[in-house]
Amino acid sequence: MGGVWTKLVERLPLQFRVLYRQFLLQVIDLEALSIEADIPRFLGQFAGVLILITIFQTIQCLFAAGNPKQPPWVVANLALQKEQSFIAGTMLIAGLIAVVSWDGVFPDRRDAMVLGPLPVKPQTILAAKLAASGALLAVGVVALNFSTGTVLPWVMGGSLFGFLRALFSWWFTMAAATAFLYGAVLTVQGWSALLLSRPAFLRVSALLQLAAFALFLMGWIFQPSFPGLHAMSIAGRFAGKWPACWFLCVFQQLDGTLPSELAWMAHRAWVAVGVSVAGAGTSLLLCYFRTMKKTVEQPDLVPGGSGRRLPTHWGNSLETAIVQFCIRSLARSKQHRVIYAFYLAISFAIAVSTIESVVQTRAARPVTPEFLMPTMLMLCLAIAGLRSIFSLPVSLKANWVLQVTQLRPPEQYIAATRRALLVMSAIPVWLVVAGLSLCFRPWHAVAEHLIFLALLAWLLTELSMLNVSKIPFACSFLPGKMNIQYLFWALAVVFIPIAMTLAHEEIIAFGNTRLMAALLAVPAIFAAGLCVWNRHEARSAVLYYEEQEPEVVMRLGLAGAILQPREATSSLGEGGSQNA
Repeated sequence: MGGVWTKLVERLPLQFRVLYRQFLLQVIDLEALSIEADIPRFLGQFAGVLILITIFQTIQCLFAAGNPKQPPWVVANLALQKEQSFIAGTMLIAGLIAVVSWDGVFPDRRDAMVLGPLPVKPQTILAAKLAASGALLAVGVVALNFSTGTVLPWVMGGSLFGFLRALFSWWFTMAAATAFLYGAVLTVQGWSALLLSRPAFLRVSALLQLAAFALFLMGWIFQPSFPGLHAMSIAGRFAGKWPACWFLCVFQQLDGTLPSELAWMAHRAWVAVGVSVAGAGTSLLLCYFRTMKKTVEQPDLVPGGSGRRLPTHWGNSLETAIVQFCIRSLARSKQHRVIYAFYLAISFAIAVSTIESVVQTRAARPVTPEFLMPTMLMLCLAIAGLRSIFSLPVSLKANWVLQVTQLRPPEQYIAATRRALLVMSAIPVWLVVAGLSLCFRPWHAVAEHLIFLALLAWLLTELSMLNVSKIPFACSFLPGKMNIQYLFWALAVVFIPIAMTLAHEEIIAFGNTRLMAALLAVPAIFAAGLCVWNRHEARSAVLYYEEQEPEVVMRLGLAGAILQPREATSSLGEGGSQNA
């Protein structure tokens, strides 16, 4: 099988194969998410997380289907709910991959300047980029449906022919849903690049990325779950607003089990796929043949506007300069914007889901752990997200500018970095939580929780400042320090249980002055201790702008033989005589 696949690959044009390998390394930014600059290892870790999720869901389906006491209609409804869940999850993964690989399919400056003078056709470049992005999409879709894509068709099929038909219907539906969502992102992105000037597109692109992240996450959170097709037909137009319901009807239509009253939803899915693919193809072709020159002529960083701006002060002159440098770097750099947009989108999706019940009931809600824990997660994600991109340089030219203008002690620059972390992550999220808190009662519990969040933000900020002796966005970065599996399981296994425990402790402490004082003292004491330690270390710190790999010295253990050759010779002689 491997030899046949190798022969098929070798039949492809050489230019396509070379470009495909290079573009596959660029789909995910190596500086941001690489594992020792090794894309296969990163894709393996990404797939491993998704495979674990689908295995847990599959075990639940197998237990339900193998239970002889379970009525057949219960098993069918459970399978239908799992179908809805995994179609929505597949669309979420496709959407997140499309936004993470933002601009990955469109021509950039490097493509135009390096490949433009070479005898490489634009359609070859486009095909290689689409193949590289398609490979990443295939990894995500196949990994998420690794086991459910076989078990659910087996549960729904019954006979061998039914199983094969359900198996084909499942994977075709997943491919169609992925093509629809990915094509929709490319269509919006491509037509924005065609209709807007390059500087205007770069400005709008930042907002589109954040909006797309939030839209996909909120769509997945608010996706309704219907117990059966009859309930979906009763919902009518409400169910027709959700694309996941369209493709569920496509699966049922291909499987031959779709009621006639839901055929219009399947028709809507077919039309949506056609329009999305056609729009993406048209915009891509036009971009490759019309915007290559515009890409070369305009800079990747968005130039600042010429209008007047209100003076903003974030402390002394140095702190104001560092904070403004960080804000403008984050706003102008696509690389940093994509990563931070992911964290912010999750945070604000949590915020929207928190106030959903308040909007529906139009009444104030009591303070519960279901409100307290998500707010802690929002704060943690915002601070961790901003800290993770502080190490990524915007431009290495900034290193030299800051090195030659370093006229103050390093501790002041480190204090400015702490101020930037507070201003750009902790304070905005705290203000959002304060706004959400207006919908909850009693007021004393809300005030106590806001004080606790402020102390927690101080603690997380000081934790993020441990061993930090550099200016944000102004230090070279060595890739290979991030492990996506460790981050995922650290959040799922460590921080979420801690947040749940703290939320329950807060509920117990509300109204009890002593318990609340003790609860507030814990983060305050740890934060104060870390603050003192960080400031002490900052006094002797030296700012560095070039990150270097640690030197590895291998010892052969020959020093004794070299320093004492006579003893070694005598010992060998004694050993030889004894053996003799």
